[in-house]
Amino acid sequence: MLSLLALCARIASGALTPEDAIALVRDAIAECEPAVGAFASLDPSPVVPRLGPLAGIAVGVKDVIDTAHLPTGMGSSIYDGWHPRADAPAVARLRALGAVPLGKTATTAFAFLDPAATRNPRAPGHTPGGSSAGSAAAVAAGMLPLALGTQTGGSVIRPAAYCGVVGVKPSFGLLPTVGMKCFSWTLDTLGLFTAGVADAAYALALMTGRPDLDRVAAGHAPRIGVVVPPFCDAPEPEGMAALRRAAAAAEGAGAIVSDLDLPNVFAEAFAAHGAIQDFEGVQALRWEYDSHRGALAPMLRAHLDAARSVTPPVYDAAMRVAREARGRSSSLFDDVDVILTLPATGPAPAGYGSTGDSRFNRLWTLLGVPCITIPVPGAGLPLGVQVIAGIGMDGAALQAARFVETALTAHLDGPPG
Repeated sequence: MLSLLALCARIASGALTPEDAIALVRDAIAECEPAVGAFASLDPSPVVPRLGPLAGIAVGVKDVIDTAHLPTGMGSSIYDGWHPRADAPAVARLRALGAVPLGKTATTAFAFLDPAATRNPRAPGHTPGGSSAGSAAAVAAGMLPLALGTQTGGSVIRPAAYCGVVGVKPSFGLLPTVGMKCFSWTLDTLGLFTAGVADAAYALALMTGRPDLDRVAAGHAPRIGVVVPPFCDAPEPEGMAALRRAAAAAEGAGAIVSDLDLPNVFAEAFAAHGAIQDFEGVQALRWEYDSHRGALAPMLRAHLDAARSVTPPVYDAAMRVAREARGRSSSLFDDVDVILTLPATGPAPAGYGSTGDSRFNRLWTLLGVPCITIPVPGAGLPLGVQVIAGIGMDGAALQAARFVETALTAHLDGPPG
C-alpha cells in the first residue's frame, strides 16, 4: 500500500517531485485497475500543484461527492455524464492543500446496497464491501494514498475491514457533507481511507484545520472498554478472534482493558437507525424515485418501495430515541478512553452479490461518534477491529487507534485465534 506520510516525506526531501508522485500513482492505477475496477472515472490530464502540504498527493473521491472537473455519477445510470459546476467543500479543501483529486471511486448506487463492480484486491472472490467499495479497494491495491468515502450505516468502517486498510468515520459534522448526495441528513458522514493510522491523522488534521488531531504518537496507554453489542446477532468466529487478539495486544502493551456493557437505550437506538435512514432516504431520493423509478438499482428500488410505509410519527419516535442515546453517549466513556469493538461480522463474504452486514456499525453512526478501523495482521482474509471515542474526541480515537495498531504490529505475527 502507498503511505501518505511516506510519499509526503519523499516529496519534501526532493526524492520525488509532485509530478513524479502523481506519475507513480498513475502507473499503479494502470497496472492494478483492470483487475480491481475501483474507479468510475479518472482525470487524464491532472493539474499538479507544486505548493501545499499535500502537493503531489493523489486523492480518490467517492462518486457521490461533487467534483467540478469530473462527472459525479452516483453509481446510477440516472446521472450518467452529469457534471456539477462546483467541487464539494471537502474536495475544494483538498485542492487548496495541494492535493490532486485524480479520480472518482466506484460506489454502490446512491451509496446503498446494490454491489458495485469493484473487486477486493486483498481477498479475491470476496466482496470489498459497500458503499465506499472503490475508495477502500483503491487504497488496498496501492493505487492511492488517500481516498474519501461516506457512511450512513457502515460504508467506511466495514469496507476498510474487508480490504485490510484504515478507515476513519469522524465525528458527525467534523467534515462537511455539503456537495455530497444525501441519503440521510441525520446519519450521512464523510470519511477517509489510508494505509495507516498516522496517515489518516495527518490528512484529517489538514482537512479540518485542527493540528492537534495529528498527535497520534503522544500520550499514555489508553483505558479500553471491549464491547460486543448483545442486541446484534453473534459475529463470526474469525471476527471475535481478531477482537480478542487486538485486546490482548493492547493489554500487553500497557493498556487497561475491560469489558463494557451498553445500557438498554443503545439497543433502542440501534433499532431506531433503520426508521431514520428509511424515512429520510425516501425524501432525499424523491425526485429519482418519482421520475426514474425504473432506472433505480433493484435493491434500492425495492427498499424505497417498502420505506414509504415509515410514517412521520414512527420517524419522530425514532429521533427521540436517537437524541436520548446521543445525549447519554458520553457516559460510555466515564471509565474508559475508547471502545474497542467489531467493524464487521467477520471477513468479507464470498461472492459479489452482497456488500456485507453493517450491524456492528449502525449504532455508532447514529451516535455520531468517531470510529476507526484498524487491520489485524495475519494470514488469511483481512480482518479488523474498530476503535471508538466520544463525540468530538477524534484526537483520542486516533491516538488510541495508533496505540492498538502499533501493539498489533509489535506483538502479533500469526493468524487471529
